[in-house]
Order: sequence, then C-alpha cells, then structure tokens
Amino acid sequence: MTPTTISPAHHRSLGDHTWQDQAVCQSTEYNPVDPEIFFPEPDETAKITTAKSLCGQCPVRRTCLDAALEGGDTDGIRGGMTQEERAPLHEKLASRLDYSRVNATVAGRDVHLTKAERRAVVHAAYRHGLSEQRLAWLLKITEEHAQKLYRETRRALRNRHLKNSTTTTAPSEAGGERLGRDDFGTAA
Repeated sequence: MTPTTISPAHHRSLGDHTWQDQAVCQSTEYNPVDPEIFFPEPDETAKITTAKSLCGQCPVRRTCLDAALEGGDTDGIRGGMTQEERAPLHEKLASRLDYSRVNATVAGRDVHLTKAERRAVVHAAYRHGLSEQRLAWLLKITEEHAQKLYRETRRALRNRHLKNSTTTTAPSEAGGERLGRDDFGTAA
C-alpha cells in the first residue's frame, strides 16, 4: 500500500503578489503571451478557449481565482473562469468557510478571511486559549474589540450549553397539568 500525504494548503497572504511570477500567463522571452486573450468579448470563443487552456496548465490557478474573488475582480478570465462563471462565486464569497484558512490564520499566517471565517477564527482562538492580545494581532483589530468578541463567544457557548441542558430535562408539571406563563408571577 502506498502511503498518502496531504500537503497543507498554501493560502495567499494579504498583499502577496509573488504567486504571479509562477503564473503561466506571465509573458517571458521564451513564452510570449498576449494579455489580451484574457479579456475577450463574450462572443470571442477562440480567445476564451485559448485563455482557459493556459489556465488549465497553471500551477497557481487556484490562487489566481482566490485573488480575483477576494479583490472583487469581475473582468476577464481569472483562475480558468470567465467573469460569468465567477459571478455566482462572487455572490457566495462572504459565506465561504474554509477551515484551512481558519487554521492558517490561527497559526499566524496573514490570510484574507471572509466574515464567516473571521467568526470561526474567534471561536478557534477562544477554544485554544489564545490571549485577547493574540486574537487582536491575528485579526488586526484592537484589543478592546478582541475582548468584545471573546465575551460574545463565551455568551454564545454558555447559551448553547444552557439550551442543550434544558432540552434534555423533562418539563415541570403541577398536578399533572402543564404550567403556563401566568403560573410564574412577575419579576420584582
């Protein structure tokens, strides 16, 4: 049996454009590429096919697609997809939750995160016992904001625990009758 290894995901850091040096679309002396093929009109199928075939050979195709989505680039062919093919991905980007990105951020990498991924980082940091200062550094927020996020996380976990414990206990009954809201009086 051949052992299999899963290499960790390498996500583009914020502001990192070094991946572009490895892109097949970069024109060199030995590989001249016309950048215009990546910006075809919708009816220029030959250009679209050529651009997509180049993208299919590219080692940084996924990174290119992520950069286009995260940067809001809607023009041209990026990551092997036309702007029409990327449109649904742009719409869903805010709800993306990629745990490899969350783990990379908790490990200290400066990765672009969606709102859902930022919430997951807060939860993971809280579970791992990271300090509020470390959370603030990871998410590039103030320590006061990190404290607020930890308070919200503690409250959410406590409420989830309370909700789970109340659903497992049987409801109280008085004399075989269910108690209603009016049976408890008012708070002082």
